[in-house]
Amino acid sequence: MNKTELIAAIAQDTNLSKADAGRAFESALEHLSRALARGETVQIVGFGTFAVASRAERTGRNPSTGEPITIKASKSPKFTAGKALKDAVNTAG
Repeated sequence: MNKTELIAAIAQDTNLSKADAGRAFESALEHLSRALARGETVQIVGFGTFAVASRAERTGRNPSTGEPITIKASKSPKFTAGKALKDAVNTAG
């Protein structure tokens, strides 16, 4: 399923137009992104938790030369699936 198909499914389930469903979906993603950018955790009960994880600076190797390089510290979004989502995936046939 891609974004267009998901928006169409939301529109059908909620009796919204595809345009309205698309705006609602985009708004939800924007708010999720903003919260993560502020370092907040977003928990959707029954679905999962979105959080930001910090990665420390570390040494790696340039794959073409084998030369050691420093990889800068960074932040990365992480998703942990909730029990209901795990159960739905494991019982899907």
